[in-house]
Amino acid sequence: MSTADQQAPRSLAEALRARDDASLAALLRARPDLITPVPTDLTQLATRAGTRASVVRALERLDAFALQTAEALAVAGDPATWDELLGLMAGDARDPAVAAALPGALTSLREQALVWGADDRLRLVRTARELLAPSPQHPSPTGLGPSVREATAGMSPGRIQEFVANAGLPSTHDSVSAVSALTSLFSRRRKMAALLAKAPAGSLDVLERLVWGPPYGQVTAEPAAHLRWLLDRGLLLPTAPGTVVLPREVALHLRAGRAHRSPEPSPPAVQPVVTHRPQVVDATAAGQAYTALTTVEELLKEWHEGGPAVLRSGGLSVRDLKRTAVALDVSEPVAAFWVELAYAAGLLASDGEADERYAATAEYDEWLERPPAERWAQLAAAWLAATRTSGVVGGRDLKERALSALGPGLDRSSAPEVRRRVLTLLAGLPEGAVPDVEAVLARLRWERPLRGPQQQGVTSPHGPQSSQAGQTSQASQAAHGQHGSPSSPGSHGPQRDEDLRSRLARWTLTEAELLGVTGRGALSAHGRALLGASAAAVPRPAAAGPAPTGPAPTGPGDKLPAHHRFVVPAHATPLPAPEQAVATAAAARLLAPLLPEPLDHVLLQADLTAVAPGPLRRPLADVLSVLADVESKGGATVYRFTPGSVRRALDAGRSASDLHAFLAEHSRTPVPQPLAYLIDDVARRHGHLRVGAASAYVRCDDESVLNEILADKRAAALRLRRLAPTVLAAQADPAALLDGLRAMGFAPAAESAEGDVLITRAHARRTPPRSAPEPVPDGPPVPDGTLLTAAIRAIRAGDLAATAPRKPAEDAAPLGPGQLPRTSSAETLATMQAAVLTGEALWIGYVNAEGAASQRVVAPVRVEGGFVTAYDHTADEVRTYPLHRITGVAELADD
Repeated sequence: MSTADQQAPRSLAEALRARDDASLAALLRARPDLITPVPTDLTQLATRAGTRASVVRALERLDAFALQTAEALAVAGDPATWDELLGLMAGDARDPAVAAALPGALTSLREQALVWGADDRLRLVRTARELLAPSPQHPSPTGLGPSVREATAGMSPGRIQEFVANAGLPSTHDSVSAVSALTSLFSRRRKMAALLAKAPAGSLDVLERLVWGPPYGQVTAEPAAHLRWLLDRGLLLPTAPGTVVLPREVALHLRAGRAHRSPEPSPPAVQPVVTHRPQVVDATAAGQAYTALTTVEELLKEWHEGGPAVLRSGGLSVRDLKRTAVALDVSEPVAAFWVELAYAAGLLASDGEADERYAATAEYDEWLERPPAERWAQLAAAWLAATRTSGVVGGRDLKERALSALGPGLDRSSAPEVRRRVLTLLAGLPEGAVPDVEAVLARLRWERPLRGPQQQGVTSPHGPQSSQAGQTSQASQAAHGQHGSPSSPGSHGPQRDEDLRSRLARWTLTEAELLGVTGRGALSAHGRALLGASAAAVPRPAAAGPAPTGPAPTGPGDKLPAHHRFVVPAHATPLPAPEQAVATAAAARLLAPLLPEPLDHVLLQADLTAVAPGPLRRPLADVLSVLADVESKGGATVYRFTPGSVRRALDAGRSASDLHAFLAEHSRTPVPQPLAYLIDDVARRHGHLRVGAASAYVRCDDESVLNEILADKRAAALRLRRLAPTVLAAQADPAALLDGLRAMGFAPAAESAEGDVLITRAHARRTPPRSAPEPVPDGPPVPDGTLLTAAIRAIRAGDLAATAPRKPAEDAAPLGPGQLPRTSSAETLATMQAAVLTGEALWIGYVNAEGAASQRVVAPVRVEGGFVTAYDHTADEVRTYPLHRITGVAELADD
């Protein structure tokens, strides 16, 4: 055995054992599920890295080129060589772009423990090979079928010899050598070309239709002559009655050695389609940010006295969402976005009462008191981190239940990562640049090609469609020799619905514009700050997504330096909470100078309107919203004064003189005479009638007014009768009586039992303390540096304990991997006491109070009172162990 063979790792565990701490940290950061919980040693880490759930998750996070590399290894030999992999990826022509990018992709797979071994013995982990290798039930993503050896397994030796003879090869003595000869023929380009040159007309057309997959087809009991020629020479091999397959070696010859029709070594570029001046972008985004604040305020003001009822299944009803959309003057999907945003920011929640309704939280009152820029930053940060996705409102879950706003089932764990990634792509463009939306979607599909359309429990409006639906028919036509053009990549069946990741990206672009993170489609300055400094610098990889930076190796023997190791991109995970808080504060500082300064005045006009040329300060805005009705919004808000609005202000406790003084103080124009007359007229009649509880009564010092009420036919529904010259009694309740008299043109006022006028103010309903919804994580969180350091130290120490050479006991059976030593209590005590005297280290098995067993290497210091105090090399500290929990002890070998 050569020295290289002796040093080559024989398993994934040995390959991991040869890594340094930086490489292990990169692995655990890229695959955080491997550290939950912390493995006891490297063997357990390797076992966990090969489990199906972990491998599937790792494959889902590969970019397109790294995934194509893994797919090529799945159809290559096991183990494969660098030259074999390069041929499958770059083809016979050795595409230079693919050849240059391949080392980076292979390094990425190695660092994520999906591939191990040296360049001359590359091995894809077994679970990944099972997932990606072709089989009759699951064709390979490459479109390749089984090899000649796999397709002829179980075939009669005589039939195999017929293939050899018909192909012009000499006969052999056994099936194994016959299969090898046939494989060698199909793998040699010149001999294969000479064989196909003799094919009858139509034969090559059949092969061309099957070459890019699926490789299976149907044949009749009496195939045509050109099909019989292919079948006799093993160019099509039978797999079942009436079914044939194109062998992998034949397909690779027709593909010029390539495993994929279109390798994707580089990510699609995101180019700008138009560029605006950065000042215009920032100003537009700031205006939309202020509109976002006013929209959220208007929404919660609409629900000031208690919002819609909560459905029994949770969430808003369709009718309540429509009403909210009408009140906000937006479409229903946009209304759902604002409602969900307020909920994610902790400003809105259900009150938890028996008749449960939605209302503002106590946090909303604190939010209103903050500066506008800080209020916007809170909304933007909540949106960036939220997993609740308003875009799916109106759709259905896997159980065909409707998804409603504020209801369950709206969490999409990948939403924060997609939002941050989309904004990071925008940040990588020049300032003011607007990207092509389709280019952004293509980039995201390249970065995560395995994220399918039906992920995370959402069905499309038309239901799921199988991408394999058209494959069988096409393969059948090809095998029968029917004519037709070969399919294009990805067109093996009906067009798939757009995957969730692409829809999330589209929603991100729309929501970012609504929120003011972008302006005119370009990322604003405060939007860049919101991402944080580390995410603003976008990596521009020339090869696969997480490929290392710097010059790539050019040959199979080249080794990558330490700085070429796989590193998780900054955009892949959210910023840590402290860093995100700093980024949010920076975004607020950049936005603050761009927001309009609140005004303390309006412009009164003679047509009973007031124009607010900009945002108003809160006291003025609050009073004016009671005194007048909003007629139109925009750059300037128009308020209209009506008898009803003036009466509303009087009911709230304002007198006519208060209203005159208020308008004179806050108007830059003189108070118009019609407005003054309106206030005086309504005030003169306000409270002239008094309504109290009898059930209800009306009293008035002017008998003629009561006579007028009794004579009015509209008062019939109130069922009034005179009790005294100045008092009428009604069978309606006071509220209905007030509304009825106001509808008749009167201005009654409610009074208390003592005869005082009741002042009616809007009741601000608030929920009990409620916390904002927690985002649903997309898998385990990425461990921080402290956890990684501690975990790697524990894994190393545990591996040392598990692999430390031990002296074989005279009468003890050898222990298998992971087995704990077993010794009697007396032997354990004696060995411990002897080790204290000699200072030697021992290997022990230990079971803690929770029943978890582990192996440790310890150096005993003291044994007394049923406990042993020892320096634990596993934990790198001095610990005390009860002797009764030590299962056994063994001495370490001298070397």
